[in-house]
Amino acid sequence: MSTDNSQQPAALDQAVHDGMAPYHRRALTFYDLIVFRGSAPLFWRCSPQNFRQMYTDCVGAKHLEIGVGTGYLLAHARFPVSNPHITLADLNPSTLDFTAERLAHFRTTKVVANALEPLPVPAESQDSAALSFLLHCIPGSLREKGVAIRHAAAAVKPGGTVFGSTVLSKGVPVTRAGRWLMDNLNAKGVFHNDQDDLEDLRDQLKQSFDDFDLVVRGSVGLFRARKG
Repeated sequence: MSTDNSQQPAALDQAVHDGMAPYHRRALTFYDLIVFRGSAPLFWRCSPQNFRQMYTDCVGAKHLEIGVGTGYLLAHARFPVSNPHITLADLNPSTLDFTAERLAHFRTTKVVANALEPLPVPAESQDSAALSFLLHCIPGSLREKGVAIRHAAAAVKPGGTVFGSTVLSKGVPVTRAGRWLMDNLNAKGVFHNDQDDLEDLRDQLKQSFDDFDLVVRGSVGLFRARKG
């Protein structure tokens, strides 16, 4: 069952628009194969099991997914209740529709939202919020786009969890093949992570949370934080 509370933000940065353009319905059909069977294990050296386990460990009964992709990780998660309520937040109507259809057996709400702006969900209304493979797609340095972490934190209840993952370019091991793909994706405007440093990510988490874990798997930073 899906409800749609979509509201187009008034002003969108052109680079953000350009970054979401490749994620149209036809491309989304192949996204899982390309990312979770291709780039993640082969180029970023991070097994998809890391992402699936993080969802199973962190996802709550009321969950906010910021940057929804295809819903692959939500579809493979084990929720703590049989009827979770999932809010899907993304700028791209194609990804929202694709993911809502995939998760039709859950209660879902779609909202058009820019992670760099305050999210159109009630404050402290969610048990968990995820930003998975999102930050490396947002323009700017982590010192600038780290505001997305703060917006996620604002949406989560005290005691709730914010978690996610991002491909980093500095402070982590990057293979020659990984660097080639990263440079290519940055040149195309699909990625914006050429300045993304592990310590900057740690600093952004510190600004919102006293209690968090940040681990590196290959070129990927995976984080989970509990709101006090």
